[in-house]
Amino acid sequence: MRRRLRRGAALGTALLAGIAAAALLLTRPERAPADAMAGLTGDATRGARIFDAAGCAGCHMAPDAPEGDPQARLRLAGGQAFPSPFGTFRAPNISPDPKAGIGRWSALDLYNALHFGTSPEGRHYYPAFPYTTYVNASRQDVADLYAYLMTLPPDPTPSRPHDVAFPFNIRAGLGLWKALFLRPGWVVTGPLSAEQERGRYLAEALGHCGECHTPRNALGGLRRDAWLAGAPVPGGRGRFPNITPARLDWGQADLVEYFTTGFTPEYDSAGGHMAVVIENLSLLPRADRAALAAYLKAVKPVP
Repeated sequence: MRRRLRRGAALGTALLAGIAAAALLLTRPERAPADAMAGLTGDATRGARIFDAAGCAGCHMAPDAPEGDPQARLRLAGGQAFPSPFGTFRAPNISPDPKAGIGRWSALDLYNALHFGTSPEGRHYYPAFPYTTYVNASRQDVADLYAYLMTLPPDPTPSRPHDVAFPFNIRAGLGLWKALFLRPGWVVTGPLSAEQERGRYLAEALGHCGECHTPRNALGGLRRDAWLAGAPVPGGRGRFPNITPARLDWGQADLVEYFTTGFTPEYDSAGGHMAVVIENLSLLPRADRAALAAYLKAVKPVP
């Protein structure tokens, strides 16, 4: 009898050890191969366009940066707070400062952050950093973005910590979240024109429109079946609007004008964080704004 109990206990221990090992394997942060960025040369001029399309300044510029100042928006000291049902996240310093920022990063480190949500130290980033969108960005665009970021002024301001309570402060669980929700691929598929494909890349790989305008499930994953159908403002009042053709009936020219000036066809103007988004979009070539407008016309209408 005792021998059977010992065998049972040994089997139970082995089973638990196997489950623990499988859990560690599933939740470990993923990285690209060491040669993933080999042979790519970044172009800072092209990187500036990627920087604006991806809205980097909108989240990472200092909270006290004067509005409309083209130099202040390039002070990427971080610190802006983003409330959510899971806690308050704060954008980190991504200036090229070697201590407070990303000055010691390589292009591969940036690629791992954008594609896998993995830090150079091998930790999971929270998905408040929209790597679920950036996972679709090309390696060349990442190389160009890295080249541009390294030209910006370093800032020694330390990154502020997130305010996230148990159990969401246990980052190992993010590995399971990523297994469920982090995957490359387009939401809008089917026959698209070259202009619409460019708009899709801007929206679904760089601009992360869906991160605000798409509702989420209970675990915080984007509901792709309701892509761009509107969502509550996390940790606040109001809603991000439905921008599918079911509700957004503006013409393509109206959309381009909005992305350029912030003025709606009714002569209202963009407010809140959307004003920062417009500031970024206005710096892109007009052809890119037209492509984004064409893409929105191709999105599935969701009432």
